[in-house]
Amino acid sequence: MAKDEQPFEALSETAEKVVENARGAVDNYFSLLQKMCSPDLTEKMRTYTARNISASAECVGKLSQARDFQEAFRIQTEFMQTQLNSFAEQARSLGEAYTKAATDATKSFRMSP
Repeated sequence: MAKDEQPFEALSETAEKVVENARGAVDNYFSLLQKMCSPDLTEKMRTYTARNISASAECVGKLSQARDFQEAFRIQTEFMQTQLNSFAEQARSLGEAYTKAATDATKSFRMSP
């Protein structure tokens, strides 16, 4: 009966493993990305990815403590609203950083008259 009080509790352990695996994959990805992109752009992407993984892990932690479907739905809805706003800001910031990196890269290819 105690298990019914927190139906999402099993998610917590699984989520921890998923987050661990995701962080390892992200580290590998950014090692490769760092070789191909500007350091500023890579660092922004690394920071945003870490924030997004942490936010997801926090959400799953909250979901694991949900007492019923309504609470789980509320937690998920709040998470999605927050992440959509965050993604919009991140996309704007990354777009600016990418444009700057591309502009700087093309400057090195221009020849002096």
